[in-house]
Amino acid sequence: MSDQNPIDPCQEQAGASDESLLAAHEKLLGRKPEDGAHYKMLPLALLFVFSGLIFYAGTYLNHFSGHYDPAIFNENAHPSSGAAASVKLDPMVLGKKNFELVCATCHQVNGQGVPGVYPPLAGSEWVNGSEERVIRIVIYGLKGEVAVEGKTYSSAAMPVIGKVTGSGYNWSDDKIAAVLTYVRASFGNKAPAITAAKVAEIHAKEGDRKEWSQDELLKVH
Repeated sequence: MSDQNPIDPCQEQAGASDESLLAAHEKLLGRKPEDGAHYKMLPLALLFVFSGLIFYAGTYLNHFSGHYDPAIFNENAHPSSGAAASVKLDPMVLGKKNFELVCATCHQVNGQGVPGVYPPLAGSEWVNGSEERVIRIVIYGLKGEVAVEGKTYSSAAMPVIGKVTGSGYNWSDDKIAAVLTYVRASFGNKAPAITAAKVAEIHAKEGDRKEWSQDELLKVH
């Protein structure tokens, strides 16, 4: 009697359970069965930590931003209609600075000049006298002989300082007023200050001209 085949395809086999099929599939796919959809605590904790950091950073930047407005640095924005605030400089400070940069080369820092070459500013009748004359000297320069305190100087001419043809400096009326104000109040001098408005007035009246001579200046009062 031949052995009977234990698995007869013609016979109905007992149905496999769902659990056994899932286990077989998981085994074939090399995966572990799902963990019943349970969440791990570590990822949740990290999520809350990073969310808190982002919230804190946003709050910090908002509080310490200084109310930053990107339009302030917009190079394409239209100009503001508001007038720019101007800084008012002390004419004595500005005058001293420019005197020491330019004028002191000839007249010396102490205003004593160089004997026989450059006339002194200390005690000079030109410095302490008519503002009409001294302003013209600085704007347009002075050529030829000039007498200061009874001594004649003719070796060097006073250069053109103002904004006129031939000027090597092109100083503004404000700068000239500041330097003259400083000189007339320094080195023992006690003459009144000179305003930029007065310099501008003389500048506009005389226009663009050549250097003055002593004889021409003596006719100005």
